Amino acid sequence: MIKKAAKFLLKMMGWFIAISIALVIIFKWVPVFATPLMVIRTVQQISNGAPVVWKHDWEPLENISKNLQLAVICSEDQNFLNHSGFDMKAIEKAIEHNKKSKRTRGASTISQQTAKNVFLWPQRSWLRKGLETYFTFLIELFWSKERIMEVYLNSIEMGNGIYGAEAAAQYWFKKPASKLTSYQAAAIAAVLPNPLRYKANPATAYIQGRQAWIVRQMGFFGKLDYNRRDGE
Repeated sequence: MIKKAAKFLLKMMGWFIAISIALVIIFKWVPVFATPLMVIRTVQQISNGAPVVWKHDWEPLENISKNLQLAVICSEDQNFLNHSGFDMKAIEKAIEHNKKSKRTRGASTISQQTAKNVFLWPQRSWLRKGLETYFTFLIELFWSKERIMEVYLNSIEMGNGIYGAEAAAQYWFKKPASKLTSYQAAAIAAVLPNPLRYKANPATAYIQGRQAWIVRQMGFFGKLDYNRRDGE
């Protein structure tokens, strides 16, 4: 009985690994038109009797302003171009901060957020964190940094029922994502920690403060080059 159970578990693990790798390879080229979070938000809207809002328009990376690409790097993961999915320095800082403060600070990279958005569910648990680590390893192995950014900017939640850069640009600023200015891009990046609570336009004083900080960081960062590495 134990041997049968062990064989069954090994078989299931084998299938899971094979299917997950196949999905990651497929999404290396195929657009991600829906994510678990999009489905969950839609179910929540229906169950709450609220209007169903699902705005999502996939755009290739070249059609998304470099300003927005740089803004999310500067606000979410300034070491994105250098790490292999996990920013160990940021993790160490978060651990030290969380020991001293009641306000928890995270250290998820853009790669980790992309893995969570595309393959997993939003609620925190040790199981989800373990799977997030696994999928982060896979996308860093099979995808380029440009592809990770492309999927990230097309799948992330940027407002109530607003997913991806194109939908966000149209919703907040009535223009395509390719035409976003640095300040508009920074405003969108500023709401990412809590896109259901914050507004990119009109921005509150808090968001304006974050926006100004992100624009300064963009200036310090310089030109975005996906082949760039620190020290080069």
